Amino acid sequence: MSLPLFLIGARGCGKTTVGQALAEATGYAFVDTDRHLQQATGRTVADIVAVEGWEGFRRRESESLQTVTAKGRVIATGGGMVLATENRQFMREQGQVIYLQADAEVLASRLAAYPEQAQRPTLTGRPIADEMVEVLASRDGLYRETAHYVVNAMQPPARVVNEIMALLCLARAG
Repeated sequence: MSLPLFLIGARGCGKTTVGQALAEATGYAFVDTDRHLQQATGRTVADIVAVEGWEGFRRRESESLQTVTAKGRVIATGGGMVLATENRQFMREQGQVIYLQADAEVLASRLAAYPEQAQRPTLTGRPIADEMVEVLASRDGLYRETAHYVVNAMQPPARVVNEIMALLCLARAG
């Protein structure tokens, strides 16, 4: 089994969709840090934020990252995982980090098409299109600093997976 593969990027970039397809293609296990956190606490992200605030959620998110990290795993991280210096360093040292990059307009349209309000609380309280511009402006540098590879996530998921596998020189499972 190989090093863990961490998928980072803003909400709506396809970390879960691409991660599941990448895991299937490589024979790795797929883990989503937000889902793990929800299962471990029995609460949604929105509930955790409401009770513990963003600081409490970020602390739990970091714990979740360390708990799920293992060889032979594709790990979809929460969009804000890169906000903590320790998380950026941990992912770079423990595995290969792939930034699924997409424009704010694409992210906003994906989030509007598939709203998951209980799981994805607003970060700014503003309309999603404005929020995505703001979030990307503040986080793009952190995503790039953390990533070993930057992949265009505005193409179909199968092409994103193929590009990642080519970059990492991975063979298809099976």
